[in-house]
Amino acid sequence: WTIEPEGLYDLLRALDNAYPDVPLIVAENGAAFPDVLSDDAVHDPDRIDYLRAHLDAVERAVAGGAHVIGYFAWSLLDNFEWAFGYSKRFGLIYVDYPTQRRVPKDSALWYRDVIAAQRRQREQVAPVPPEPDTPVKKSWRDKLLGR
Repeated sequence: WTIEPEGLYDLLRALDNAYPDVPLIVAENGAAFPDVLSDDAVHDPDRIDYLRAHLDAVERAVAGGAHVIGYFAWSLLDNFEWAFGYSKRFGLIYVDYPTQRRVPKDSALWYRDVIAAQRRQREQVAPVPPEPDTPVKKSWRDKLLGR
């Protein structure tokens, strides 16, 4: 299949235009590459490039006004894919299927660092206290539905 981060950007903008009051979550975004375990490491620069390009697309969509509240890379672990069985490895963590041993790929370490940097950046921004009449907690359903 082709890799089209611009398609993710276009989709997020189109969904936001069609449903402006609905928060968007990218629930599964990833790609399979021919990962090779060598010396207890998996070097997967193609997956890092893929994730970087798609996260950039999400960031551009947000900058353009899209109400994206979450992004989840697919997948945490190499797993069984219905269409391909165990032949395609989508995970950020390599699974040695016979032994079930797990080895974080370079992409897992990169993604960890991206998340940590984002968290540090958010912690530097002082939170705005809620208005006195505003409930402090909202249910996830209310948040997702924009209530």
